[in-house]
Amino acid sequence: MYDSKDSGDFDTDEDDFDTVMASDISFTGSIRFAKPFMIKGKVSGTIEATSDLLIDTNAEVNADITTERVLVRGTVVGNINGRRLVHVASTGSVTGDITTAQIVLEKGSVFSGKCSMISV
Repeated sequence: MYDSKDSGDFDTDEDDFDTVMASDISFTGSIRFAKPFMIKGKVSGTIEATSDLLIDTNAEVNADITTERVLVRGTVVGNINGRRLVHVASTGSVTGDITTAQIVLEKGSVFSGKCSMISV
């Protein structure tokens, strides 16, 4: 589990997610959810949530994302608004602007864009 000050535990086991989009799925359109969601496949469009999002290691997301917390292990092309937390793991890549209260960029991660810090 990932633990960040003021953000609680971020579950990273597949069993902890209500919905897991498998690696062999490609989706184009809008995704909205209220319970933890994991993406292993490819998504193009928009993602809006009131819960946590995990973009797994080989996932490819070409979308603007609005969520409470997001953990990026794969590739994101688009803007991310993670109200409480945006965490880009060492395997993660984000091309786009990030707006969040708290950001973590692990050594080895890639980020190209602007970052704006907000108050919660």
